[in-house]
Amino acid sequence: MSSGTAQPTIVLVHGAFAESASWNGVIQRLHAHGYPVIAAGNPLRSLSGDAAGVSALLATVEGPVVLVGHSYGGAVISNAAVGHDHVRALVYVAAFAPEAGESIGELSGKYPGGTLGQTLAEVPLPDGSVDLYIRQDLFHQQFAADVPAERAVLDAAAQRPLNTVALNEGAGEPAWKTIPSWFVYPELDRNIPLAAHRFMADRAGSRESVELPGASHAIPASEPEAVAAVIIAAAQTIN
Repeated sequence: MSSGTAQPTIVLVHGAFAESASWNGVIQRLHAHGYPVIAAGNPLRSLSGDAAGVSALLATVEGPVVLVGHSYGGAVISNAAVGHDHVRALVYVAAFAPEAGESIGELSGKYPGGTLGQTLAEVPLPDGSVDLYIRQDLFHQQFAADVPAERAVLDAAAQRPLNTVALNEGAGEPAWKTIPSWFVYPELDRNIPLAAHRFMADRAGSRESVELPGASHAIPASEPEAVAAVIIAAAQTIN
């Protein structure tokens, strides 16, 4: 898959309770700066399986890549980038950056302040796993408090569930140990506590960490300008 341009390709990976169109505002701004963009599908079934799917996509992209993950998508990009020398930067957008063996469930409970668990609705599946949704009546306040209510209602209806296998599966050896990383995260994240964001950014040796005052977990939707700016800053370091 050729981008047909000298600019690095930006590959965006959405997280749980969202889908690829959640990046639309960010994509518009990246396109305006001339960057080719792919918003990857993320099945949200298992960390290893989801990372393998993104890894397969990366293998088809020619030229340098900036790999970006939101929320659970951060865990996916951490594993998907391994073995791809053309992935030159990682950007974590209100995202998990687990160490080898850590699950996102562990990280989300590492510090107080998260309220996601009490908002979840469960759908048991025939294989014994469970799909998790945020209750639609609680979606706005939990996930996207700084998004207009009209948009939050649509996003709540369109959300894609996270499977408990993905929630609890330990991560592989992370790419952030060898690939430069950037972090942008919200002050008022109710899914991933602010202290967890700061901890993960520091542990990964982030080149830049941007904290957005008053913002919710849904910063690709509510703060697309700020998110795009961090992605562009990462892309501009690629020669």
